[in-house]
Order: sequence, then structure tokens, then C-alpha cells
Amino acid sequence: MKTVRQLLQSKGNQVSTIAPNATAYDAMKLMAEKNIGALPVFDGKDLVGIVSERDIARKIYLLEQPARQIRVSDIMTKQLICVGPGHTNEECMALITDKRIRHLPVLEDGRVVGIISIGDLVKDTISEQQFIIEQLEHYIKG
Repeated sequence: MKTVRQLLQSKGNQVSTIAPNATAYDAMKLMAEKNIGALPVFDGKDLVGIVSERDIARKIYLLEQPARQIRVSDIMTKQLICVGPGHTNEECMALITDKRIRHLPVLEDGRVVGIISIGDLVKDTISEQQFIIEQLEHYIKG
């Protein structure tokens, strides 16, 4: 089973971030430009939350205000669930399933060093299973 560190090495550890006083529109625009589903929210050097497409879709609708008037701090998830580079794919899948979330910030020495999404975990699991199947087929065929 791969670790988060190995997943980040293969997918990259580029992290786009946003400030809590940015607008929901700014967050949507940045996520669209980067083709990502979530942004860690930093107040200076402090990680204070995460804003996702899900937050935007659900919470903006409920606030009944234009996205250009809503602050990220009004819609972000403040109770973060994070993992470290040593966590395994299996541990991350369990967290994501149990907590019903889609993104896990990766912290090392108090710094965000990447984000793992449910898509990253599923892709890795499928790849690993495909490798095992190929090895078994090779073994059976001799």
C-alpha cells in the first residue's frame, strides 16, 4: 500500500491557496483555472480552513447572495481533517469515507505539502489492483 508521500511524488505537490477575505467567485475562478476541486484557506501563514466545490455549490445557494459578495470565510470548512506523508492510501480512504469528505490537506512539520483527493486515492487503488492482476496473469501463464 502506498503512502501519501509516494502519492504526492507521482501526482505532484503543487498547492494553490486562497485567503479567507477573497470572494467565493475568486475561489471558483481559481479552481476552474487550476482544474482542482478544493483550496486550502490561509490567513497569512496559518491554515484556517478549506473551501471546495461542494462548499461553494451548497452554501452559496443557501446564502442567496451573489458569489462576488460572499467571502471564502463564510463558506469554508473550518474543522479540517489532515493527514501526514506517512499515512497510507488505505488510512486516507477510511478517513474520507468515515468523515464524508473529498480532500485531505497533507501536513508535514506544520506546513501544507500537498492535497490528496478521493480521485487520487481511487486512481492509485485501481492502478495497484491492475498491477496485481497483471502479475497473477503472468504467474498463471508461466
